[in-house]
Amino acid sequence: MNMSQRLLALLSTLLLITACLPAQEQDGQAVADPAVISLRIGDHPLTAEVADTAPLRARGLMFRESLPPDHGMLFVWEQPEPVAMWMLNTPLPLSVAFIDAQGRILNIARMQPHSRTLHHSAGPARYALEMPQGWFEDRGIPPGDEVRGLPDR
Repeated sequence: MNMSQRLLALLSTLLLITACLPAQEQDGQAVADPAVISLRIGDHPLTAEVADTAPLRARGLMFRESLPPDHGMLFVWEQPEPVAMWMLNTPLPLSVAFIDAQGRILNIARMQPHSRTLHHSAGPARYALEMPQGWFEDRGIPPGDEVRGLPDR
């Protein structure tokens, strides 16, 4: 085998190995891409990636530079509990709606990029929905509104 054939074989092997690797890792564990679901708040449809495992919740929207229109991330916990969110390593300004087990919005917080400021739920939350900053306000969605289409309700 000449040098160019060996280089081509090596590149082919590297491409095959890379294709078999998980998309991302966190603490040595593979982090699968989140499922995507459709939700509705009042007359407003939206698409949400579902972060329903500890690794997906930890990764959240970190390092994302943009989101498609009406697109966000839904964080899901096994049991309702007081939760807090922060924006470390997240370059997008976001708003988060904390949602109880019945699908009602408890409170909404505006979060700044790359901030370590904690934003707390106003009570036990089963879900948190992150959307581009101002999304809820722009649509007149206040605490108390119901989010429809949530998983495992």
